[in-house]
Amino acid sequence: MRSFTAVIERCVDTGLYVGYVPGFPGAHSQAGNLDELHDNLSEVIAMLLEDGAPKLESEFVGTQTLQVS
Repeated sequence: MRSFTAVIERCVDTGLYVGYVPGFPGAHSQAGNLDELHDNLSEVIAMLLEDGAPKLESEFVGTQTLQVS
């Protein structure tokens, strides 16, 4: 079993949750709630892995909170 980190955002125009795995081409989806998004992303990643191990274009490092005056 492999683990991937997904970035999740909420579109202000549609209200949909959008998720993607940084550096993993094609590993993205959207849904109306977080549970559905989790299921959608898992399904997309499983399908992509059927073609073999992905060649990741980058590695997720983390996030930072910035304060700007």
